Amino acid sequence: MGLPKVVTREEWRAARAELLALEKAATRARDALNTRRRELPMVEVDKLYVFEGPDGKAELLDLFEGRDQLVVYHFMFAPEWDAGCTSCSGFLDQIGHLAHLRARGTAFAAVSRAPFTKILPFKARMGWTVPWYSSNLSDFNQDFGVTVEAEDGGLQERPAISCFVREGEHVFHTYSTFERGLDGIGFTTNLLDLTALGRQEEWEKPAGRASSLGAPAGSARVRYHDEYDD
Repeated sequence: MGLPKVVTREEWRAARAELLALEKAATRARDALNTRRRELPMVEVDKLYVFEGPDGKAELLDLFEGRDQLVVYHFMFAPEWDAGCTSCSGFLDQIGHLAHLRARGTAFAAVSRAPFTKILPFKARMGWTVPWYSSNLSDFNQDFGVTVEAEDGGLQERPAISCFVREGEHVFHTYSTFERGLDGIGFTTNLLDLTALGRQEEWEKPAGRASSLGAPAGSARVRYHDEYDD
Protein backbone atom coordinates (compact mmCIF):
# COMPACT_ATOMS: atom_id res chain seq x y z
CA MET A 1 0.00 0.00 0.00
CA GLY A 2 3.01 2.32 -0.30
CA LEU A 3 3.79 2.82 3.39
CA PRO A 4 6.65 5.10 4.51
CA LYS A 5 10.24 3.87 4.35
CA VAL A 6 11.41 1.91 7.41
CA VAL A 7 14.49 3.48 9.07
CA THR A 8 16.36 3.48 12.38
CA ARG A 9 15.23 5.67 15.27
CA GLU A 10 18.22 7.98 14.71
CA GLU A 11 17.36 8.41 11.01
CA TRP A 12 13.76 9.10 11.97
CA ARG A 13 14.83 11.83 14.46
CA ALA A 14 16.92 13.54 11.78
CA ALA A 15 14.06 13.46 9.27
CA ARG A 16 11.65 14.65 11.95
CA ALA A 17 13.92 17.61 12.76
CA GLU A 18 13.89 18.65 9.10
CA LEU A 19 10.11 18.43 9.01
CA LEU A 20 9.82 20.37 12.29
CA ALA A 21 11.63 23.31 10.73
CA LEU A 22 9.08 23.32 7.91
CA GLU A 23 6.19 23.00 10.38
CA LYS A 24 7.43 26.00 12.38
CA ALA A 25 7.73 28.04 9.19
CA ALA A 26 4.18 27.02 8.24
CA THR A 27 2.94 28.04 11.71
CA ARG A 28 4.53 31.47 11.37
CA ALA A 29 3.07 31.80 7.86
CA ARG A 30 -0.36 30.79 9.19
CA ASP A 31 -0.13 33.43 11.94
CA ALA A 32 0.71 36.06 9.33
CA LEU A 33 -2.16 34.87 7.15
CA ASN A 34 -4.57 35.08 10.08
CA THR A 35 -3.42 38.65 10.68
CA ARG A 36 -4.17 39.50 7.06
CA ARG A 37 -7.58 37.88 7.44
CA ARG A 38 -8.36 40.03 10.48
CA GLU A 39 -7.26 43.11 8.54
CA LEU A 40 -9.74 42.48 5.72
CA PRO A 41 -12.19 45.35 5.22
CA MET A 42 -15.82 44.60 5.96
CA VAL A 43 -19.11 45.25 4.16
CA GLU A 44 -22.31 46.29 5.88
CA VAL A 45 -25.21 43.90 5.32
CA ASP A 46 -28.04 46.33 4.71
CA LYS A 47 -30.37 43.86 3.01
CA LEU A 48 -33.12 42.21 5.05
CA TYR A 49 -32.75 38.42 5.20
CA VAL A 50 -35.52 36.36 6.75
CA PHE A 51 -34.77 32.92 8.19
CA GLU A 52 -36.96 30.29 9.77
CA GLY A 53 -35.88 28.60 12.98
CA PRO A 54 -37.23 26.94 16.11
CA ASP A 55 -38.86 30.18 17.27
CA GLY A 56 -40.34 31.09 13.89
CA LYS A 57 -39.02 33.82 11.63
CA ALA A 58 -35.72 35.51 12.40
CA GLU A 59 -33.40 38.10 10.87
CA LEU A 60 -29.63 37.87 10.51
CA LEU A 61 -29.15 39.99 13.62
CA ASP A 62 -31.15 37.44 15.62
CA LEU A 63 -28.64 34.71 14.77
CA PHE A 64 -26.03 36.61 16.83
CA GLU A 65 -28.00 35.76 20.01
CA GLY A 66 -26.88 39.12 21.39
CA ARG A 67 -23.18 38.39 20.82
CA ASP A 68 -20.62 40.44 18.91
CA GLN A 69 -19.69 37.90 16.25
CA LEU A 70 -21.45 35.21 14.21
CA VAL A 71 -20.02 32.24 12.32
CA VAL A 72 -22.41 30.73 9.77
CA TYR A 73 -21.83 27.26 8.36
CA HIS A 74 -23.52 27.04 4.97
CA PHE A 75 -24.78 23.47 5.18
CA MET A 76 -25.65 21.95 1.78
CA PHE A 77 -29.29 20.93 2.01
CA ALA A 78 -31.39 21.89 -1.03
CA PRO A 79 -35.19 22.18 -0.71
CA GLU A 80 -35.78 19.12 -2.89
CA TRP A 81 -33.41 16.86 -0.93
CA ASP A 82 -34.68 14.42 1.69
CA ALA A 83 -31.54 14.72 3.84
CA GLY A 84 -28.53 16.98 4.23
CA CYS A 85 -25.17 16.49 2.51
CA THR A 86 -23.09 13.62 3.96
CA SER A 87 -19.83 15.61 3.92
CA CYS A 88 -21.51 18.61 5.56
CA SER A 89 -22.94 16.22 8.13
CA GLY A 90 -19.44 14.92 8.83
CA PHE A 91 -18.26 18.49 9.31
CA LEU A 92 -21.09 19.42 11.66
CA ASP A 93 -20.41 16.27 13.70
CA GLN A 94 -17.06 17.86 14.56
CA ILE A 95 -18.47 21.06 16.08
CA GLY A 96 -17.73 21.00 19.79
CA HIS A 97 -19.54 22.59 22.72
CA LEU A 98 -20.57 26.09 21.70
CA ALA A 99 -19.85 27.42 25.19
CA HIS A 100 -16.21 27.93 24.19
CA LEU A 101 -17.18 30.12 21.22
CA ARG A 102 -19.86 31.93 23.17
CA ALA A 103 -17.39 32.74 25.96
CA ARG A 104 -15.54 34.77 23.33
CA GLY A 105 -18.64 36.61 22.21
CA THR A 106 -19.17 34.48 19.12
CA ALA A 107 -22.35 32.72 18.02
CA PHE A 108 -22.51 29.76 15.62
CA ALA A 109 -25.37 28.70 13.36
CA ALA A 110 -25.91 26.39 10.41
CA VAL A 111 -27.97 27.72 7.52
CA SER A 112 -29.52 25.75 4.63
CA ARG A 113 -31.99 26.38 1.82
CA ALA A 114 -34.14 23.41 2.81
CA PRO A 115 -37.38 24.36 4.57
CA PHE A 116 -37.23 24.15 8.35
CA THR A 117 -39.78 21.32 8.29
CA LYS A 118 -37.10 19.18 6.59
CA ILE A 119 -34.20 20.45 8.71
CA LEU A 120 -35.87 19.67 12.04
CA PRO A 121 -36.29 15.86 11.65
CA PHE A 122 -32.85 15.46 10.08
CA LYS A 123 -31.26 17.45 12.91
CA ALA A 124 -33.05 15.22 15.42
CA ARG A 125 -31.84 12.09 13.62
CA MET A 126 -28.23 13.34 13.75
CA GLY A 127 -28.56 14.34 17.41
CA TRP A 128 -27.25 17.86 16.86
CA THR A 129 -28.02 20.74 19.18
CA VAL A 130 -26.38 23.59 17.24
CA PRO A 131 -28.73 26.37 16.04
CA TRP A 132 -29.87 25.65 12.48
CA TYR A 133 -31.98 27.93 10.30
CA SER A 134 -33.64 27.74 6.92
CA SER A 135 -32.84 30.50 4.42
CA ASN A 136 -35.59 29.30 2.08
CA LEU A 137 -37.53 32.54 2.60
CA SER A 138 -34.74 34.73 1.20
CA ASP A 139 -31.86 34.80 -1.30
CA PHE A 140 -29.23 34.71 1.46
CA ASN A 141 -27.51 31.66 -0.07
CA GLN A 142 -27.30 33.18 -3.54
CA ASP A 143 -26.03 36.52 -2.27
CA PHE A 144 -23.23 34.87 -0.32
CA GLY A 145 -22.16 32.58 -3.16
CA VAL A 146 -23.12 29.23 -1.68
CA THR A 147 -26.02 28.49 -4.04
CA VAL A 148 -24.85 29.06 -7.61
CA GLU A 149 -26.07 28.28 -11.09
CA ALA A 150 -24.97 24.87 -12.36
CA GLU A 151 -23.93 24.05 -15.93
CA ASP A 152 -27.34 22.49 -16.59
CA GLY A 153 -29.09 25.72 -15.59
CA GLY A 154 -30.19 24.43 -12.20
CA LEU A 155 -28.88 25.42 -8.78
CA GLN A 156 -25.82 23.93 -7.12
CA GLU A 157 -24.89 24.03 -3.43
CA ARG A 158 -21.39 24.79 -2.08
CA PRO A 159 -20.10 24.22 1.46
CA ALA A 160 -18.77 27.39 3.04
CA ILE A 161 -18.33 29.41 6.20
CA SER A 162 -19.16 33.10 6.50
CA CYS A 163 -18.25 35.38 9.39
CA PHE A 164 -20.06 38.47 10.58
CA VAL A 165 -19.55 41.11 13.25
CA ARG A 166 -22.01 43.66 14.56
CA GLU A 167 -21.90 47.14 16.01
CA GLY A 168 -25.20 47.69 17.74
CA GLU A 169 -27.91 46.96 15.17
CA HIS A 170 -25.52 47.13 12.21
CA VAL A 171 -24.23 43.80 10.80
CA PHE A 172 -21.05 43.52 8.73
CA HIS A 173 -19.75 40.66 6.59
CA THR A 174 -16.04 40.13 7.30
CA TYR A 175 -15.04 36.82 5.70
CA SER A 176 -16.14 33.78 3.70
CA THR A 177 -14.30 30.65 2.63
CA PHE A 178 -15.50 27.82 0.39
CA GLU A 179 -14.89 24.09 -0.15
CA ARG A 180 -11.15 23.38 0.36
CA GLY A 181 -10.95 26.58 2.39
CA LEU A 182 -12.65 24.62 5.18
CA ASP A 183 -9.81 22.08 5.32
CA GLY A 184 -8.04 23.70 8.24
CA ILE A 185 -11.20 23.76 10.36
CA GLY A 186 -12.30 20.13 10.43
CA PHE A 187 -11.18 17.98 13.36
CA THR A 188 -11.21 14.71 11.38
CA THR A 189 -9.19 16.01 8.44
CA ASN A 190 -6.71 17.73 10.76
CA LEU A 191 -6.08 14.48 12.61
CA LEU A 192 -5.82 12.43 9.43
CA ASP A 193 -3.29 14.92 8.06
CA LEU A 194 -0.97 13.86 10.90
CA THR A 195 -1.11 10.17 9.97
CA ALA A 196 0.94 8.10 7.52
CA LEU A 197 -2.09 7.22 5.39
CA GLY A 198 -3.51 10.75 5.47
CA ARG A 199 -7.06 11.34 4.26
CA GLN A 200 -6.67 8.55 1.68
CA GLU A 201 -7.79 10.83 -1.13
CA GLU A 202 -6.69 10.25 -4.72
CA TRP A 203 -5.06 13.71 -5.01
CA GLU A 204 -2.76 13.22 -2.02
CA LYS A 205 0.95 12.47 -2.25
CA PRO A 206 2.77 10.17 -1.91
CA ALA A 207 0.53 8.20 -4.25
CA GLY A 208 -0.70 4.69 -3.54
CA ARG A 209 -2.27 5.17 -0.11
CA ALA A 210 -5.80 6.18 -1.11
CA SER A 211 -7.07 2.58 -1.22
CA SER A 212 -5.03 1.36 1.73
CA LEU A 213 -8.09 0.10 3.56
CA GLY A 214 -9.41 -1.83 0.57
CA ALA A 215 -12.31 0.61 0.21
CA PRO A 216 -13.16 3.65 -1.93
CA ALA A 217 -10.95 6.70 -1.44
CA GLY A 218 -11.53 9.07 1.50
CA SER A 219 -14.52 11.24 0.68
CA ALA A 220 -16.30 8.37 -1.09
CA ARG A 221 -16.42 6.56 2.26
CA VAL A 222 -18.16 9.41 4.09
CA ARG A 223 -21.57 8.39 5.46
CA TYR A 224 -24.02 9.76 7.96
CA HIS A 225 -22.60 8.79 11.35
CA ASP A 226 -25.49 6.37 12.00
CA GLU A 227 -24.83 4.46 8.76
CA TYR A 228 -21.26 3.26 9.34
CA ASP A 229 -20.57 -0.43 9.90
CA ASP A 230 -18.08 -0.40 12.77
